[in-house]
Amino acid sequence: MKRKKKKLTILFILLAVLAIVVLVFFFGGRREKIKHQTGPAVSATGSGQVQGVKTKRVTIFFLSENDNLLHPEEREIQQGTLNEEARAVVEEIIRGSRSGLLNTVPETTRLRQVFVTSDGTAYVDLSRQILEASYYGSSGEMAAVYSIVNSLTYNFKGIKRVSLLVEGNERETLGGHIDLSRPFSPDYSLVAR
Repeated sequence: MKRKKKKLTILFILLAVLAIVVLVFFFGGRREKIKHQTGPAVSATGSGQVQGVKTKRVTIFFLSENDNLLHPEEREIQQGTLNEEARAVVEEIIRGSRSGLLNTVPETTRLRQVFVTSDGTAYVDLSRQILEASYYGSSGEMAAVYSIVNSLTYNFKGIKRVSLLVEGNERETLGGHIDLSRPFSPDYSLVAR
């Protein structure tokens, strides 16, 4: 008799637990109200900017075939952290000139990563397509390097020098001319006045 009573008690407890689980599963979530987050209003303005998104004007350097010097082009990038803004500048270099200057980096190049250390060294990691430029002579290779170096150091006080990596690794050169084993300081003598 005690066994039968024990079995009935266990069965009753299991049924009660099952009933509670069913009630919570089917009816418990209905009381929860979902709150929708609303962010700042985003709408296009006549200037091409998106309202609510802060931008920053930067100067990008591209090569001119007329004098083999780097010439400035102004761009707008989205404000962010130093790493995010530095990344946006390098992506603009890869997109190329909008004013008929020569692109210094092949358009097929992909930016893998940009990070800036506390000592002011920016590490720019590019895909292997940077090595496939057909126009690299010594001046073309110098233009590719200093387009990136000068653009980053000119726009950001926190960047003092730039080290170029390819697929996450150090390389001796891009095209056989410029030694990439050390970080580059800016050289504004290559920029047209």
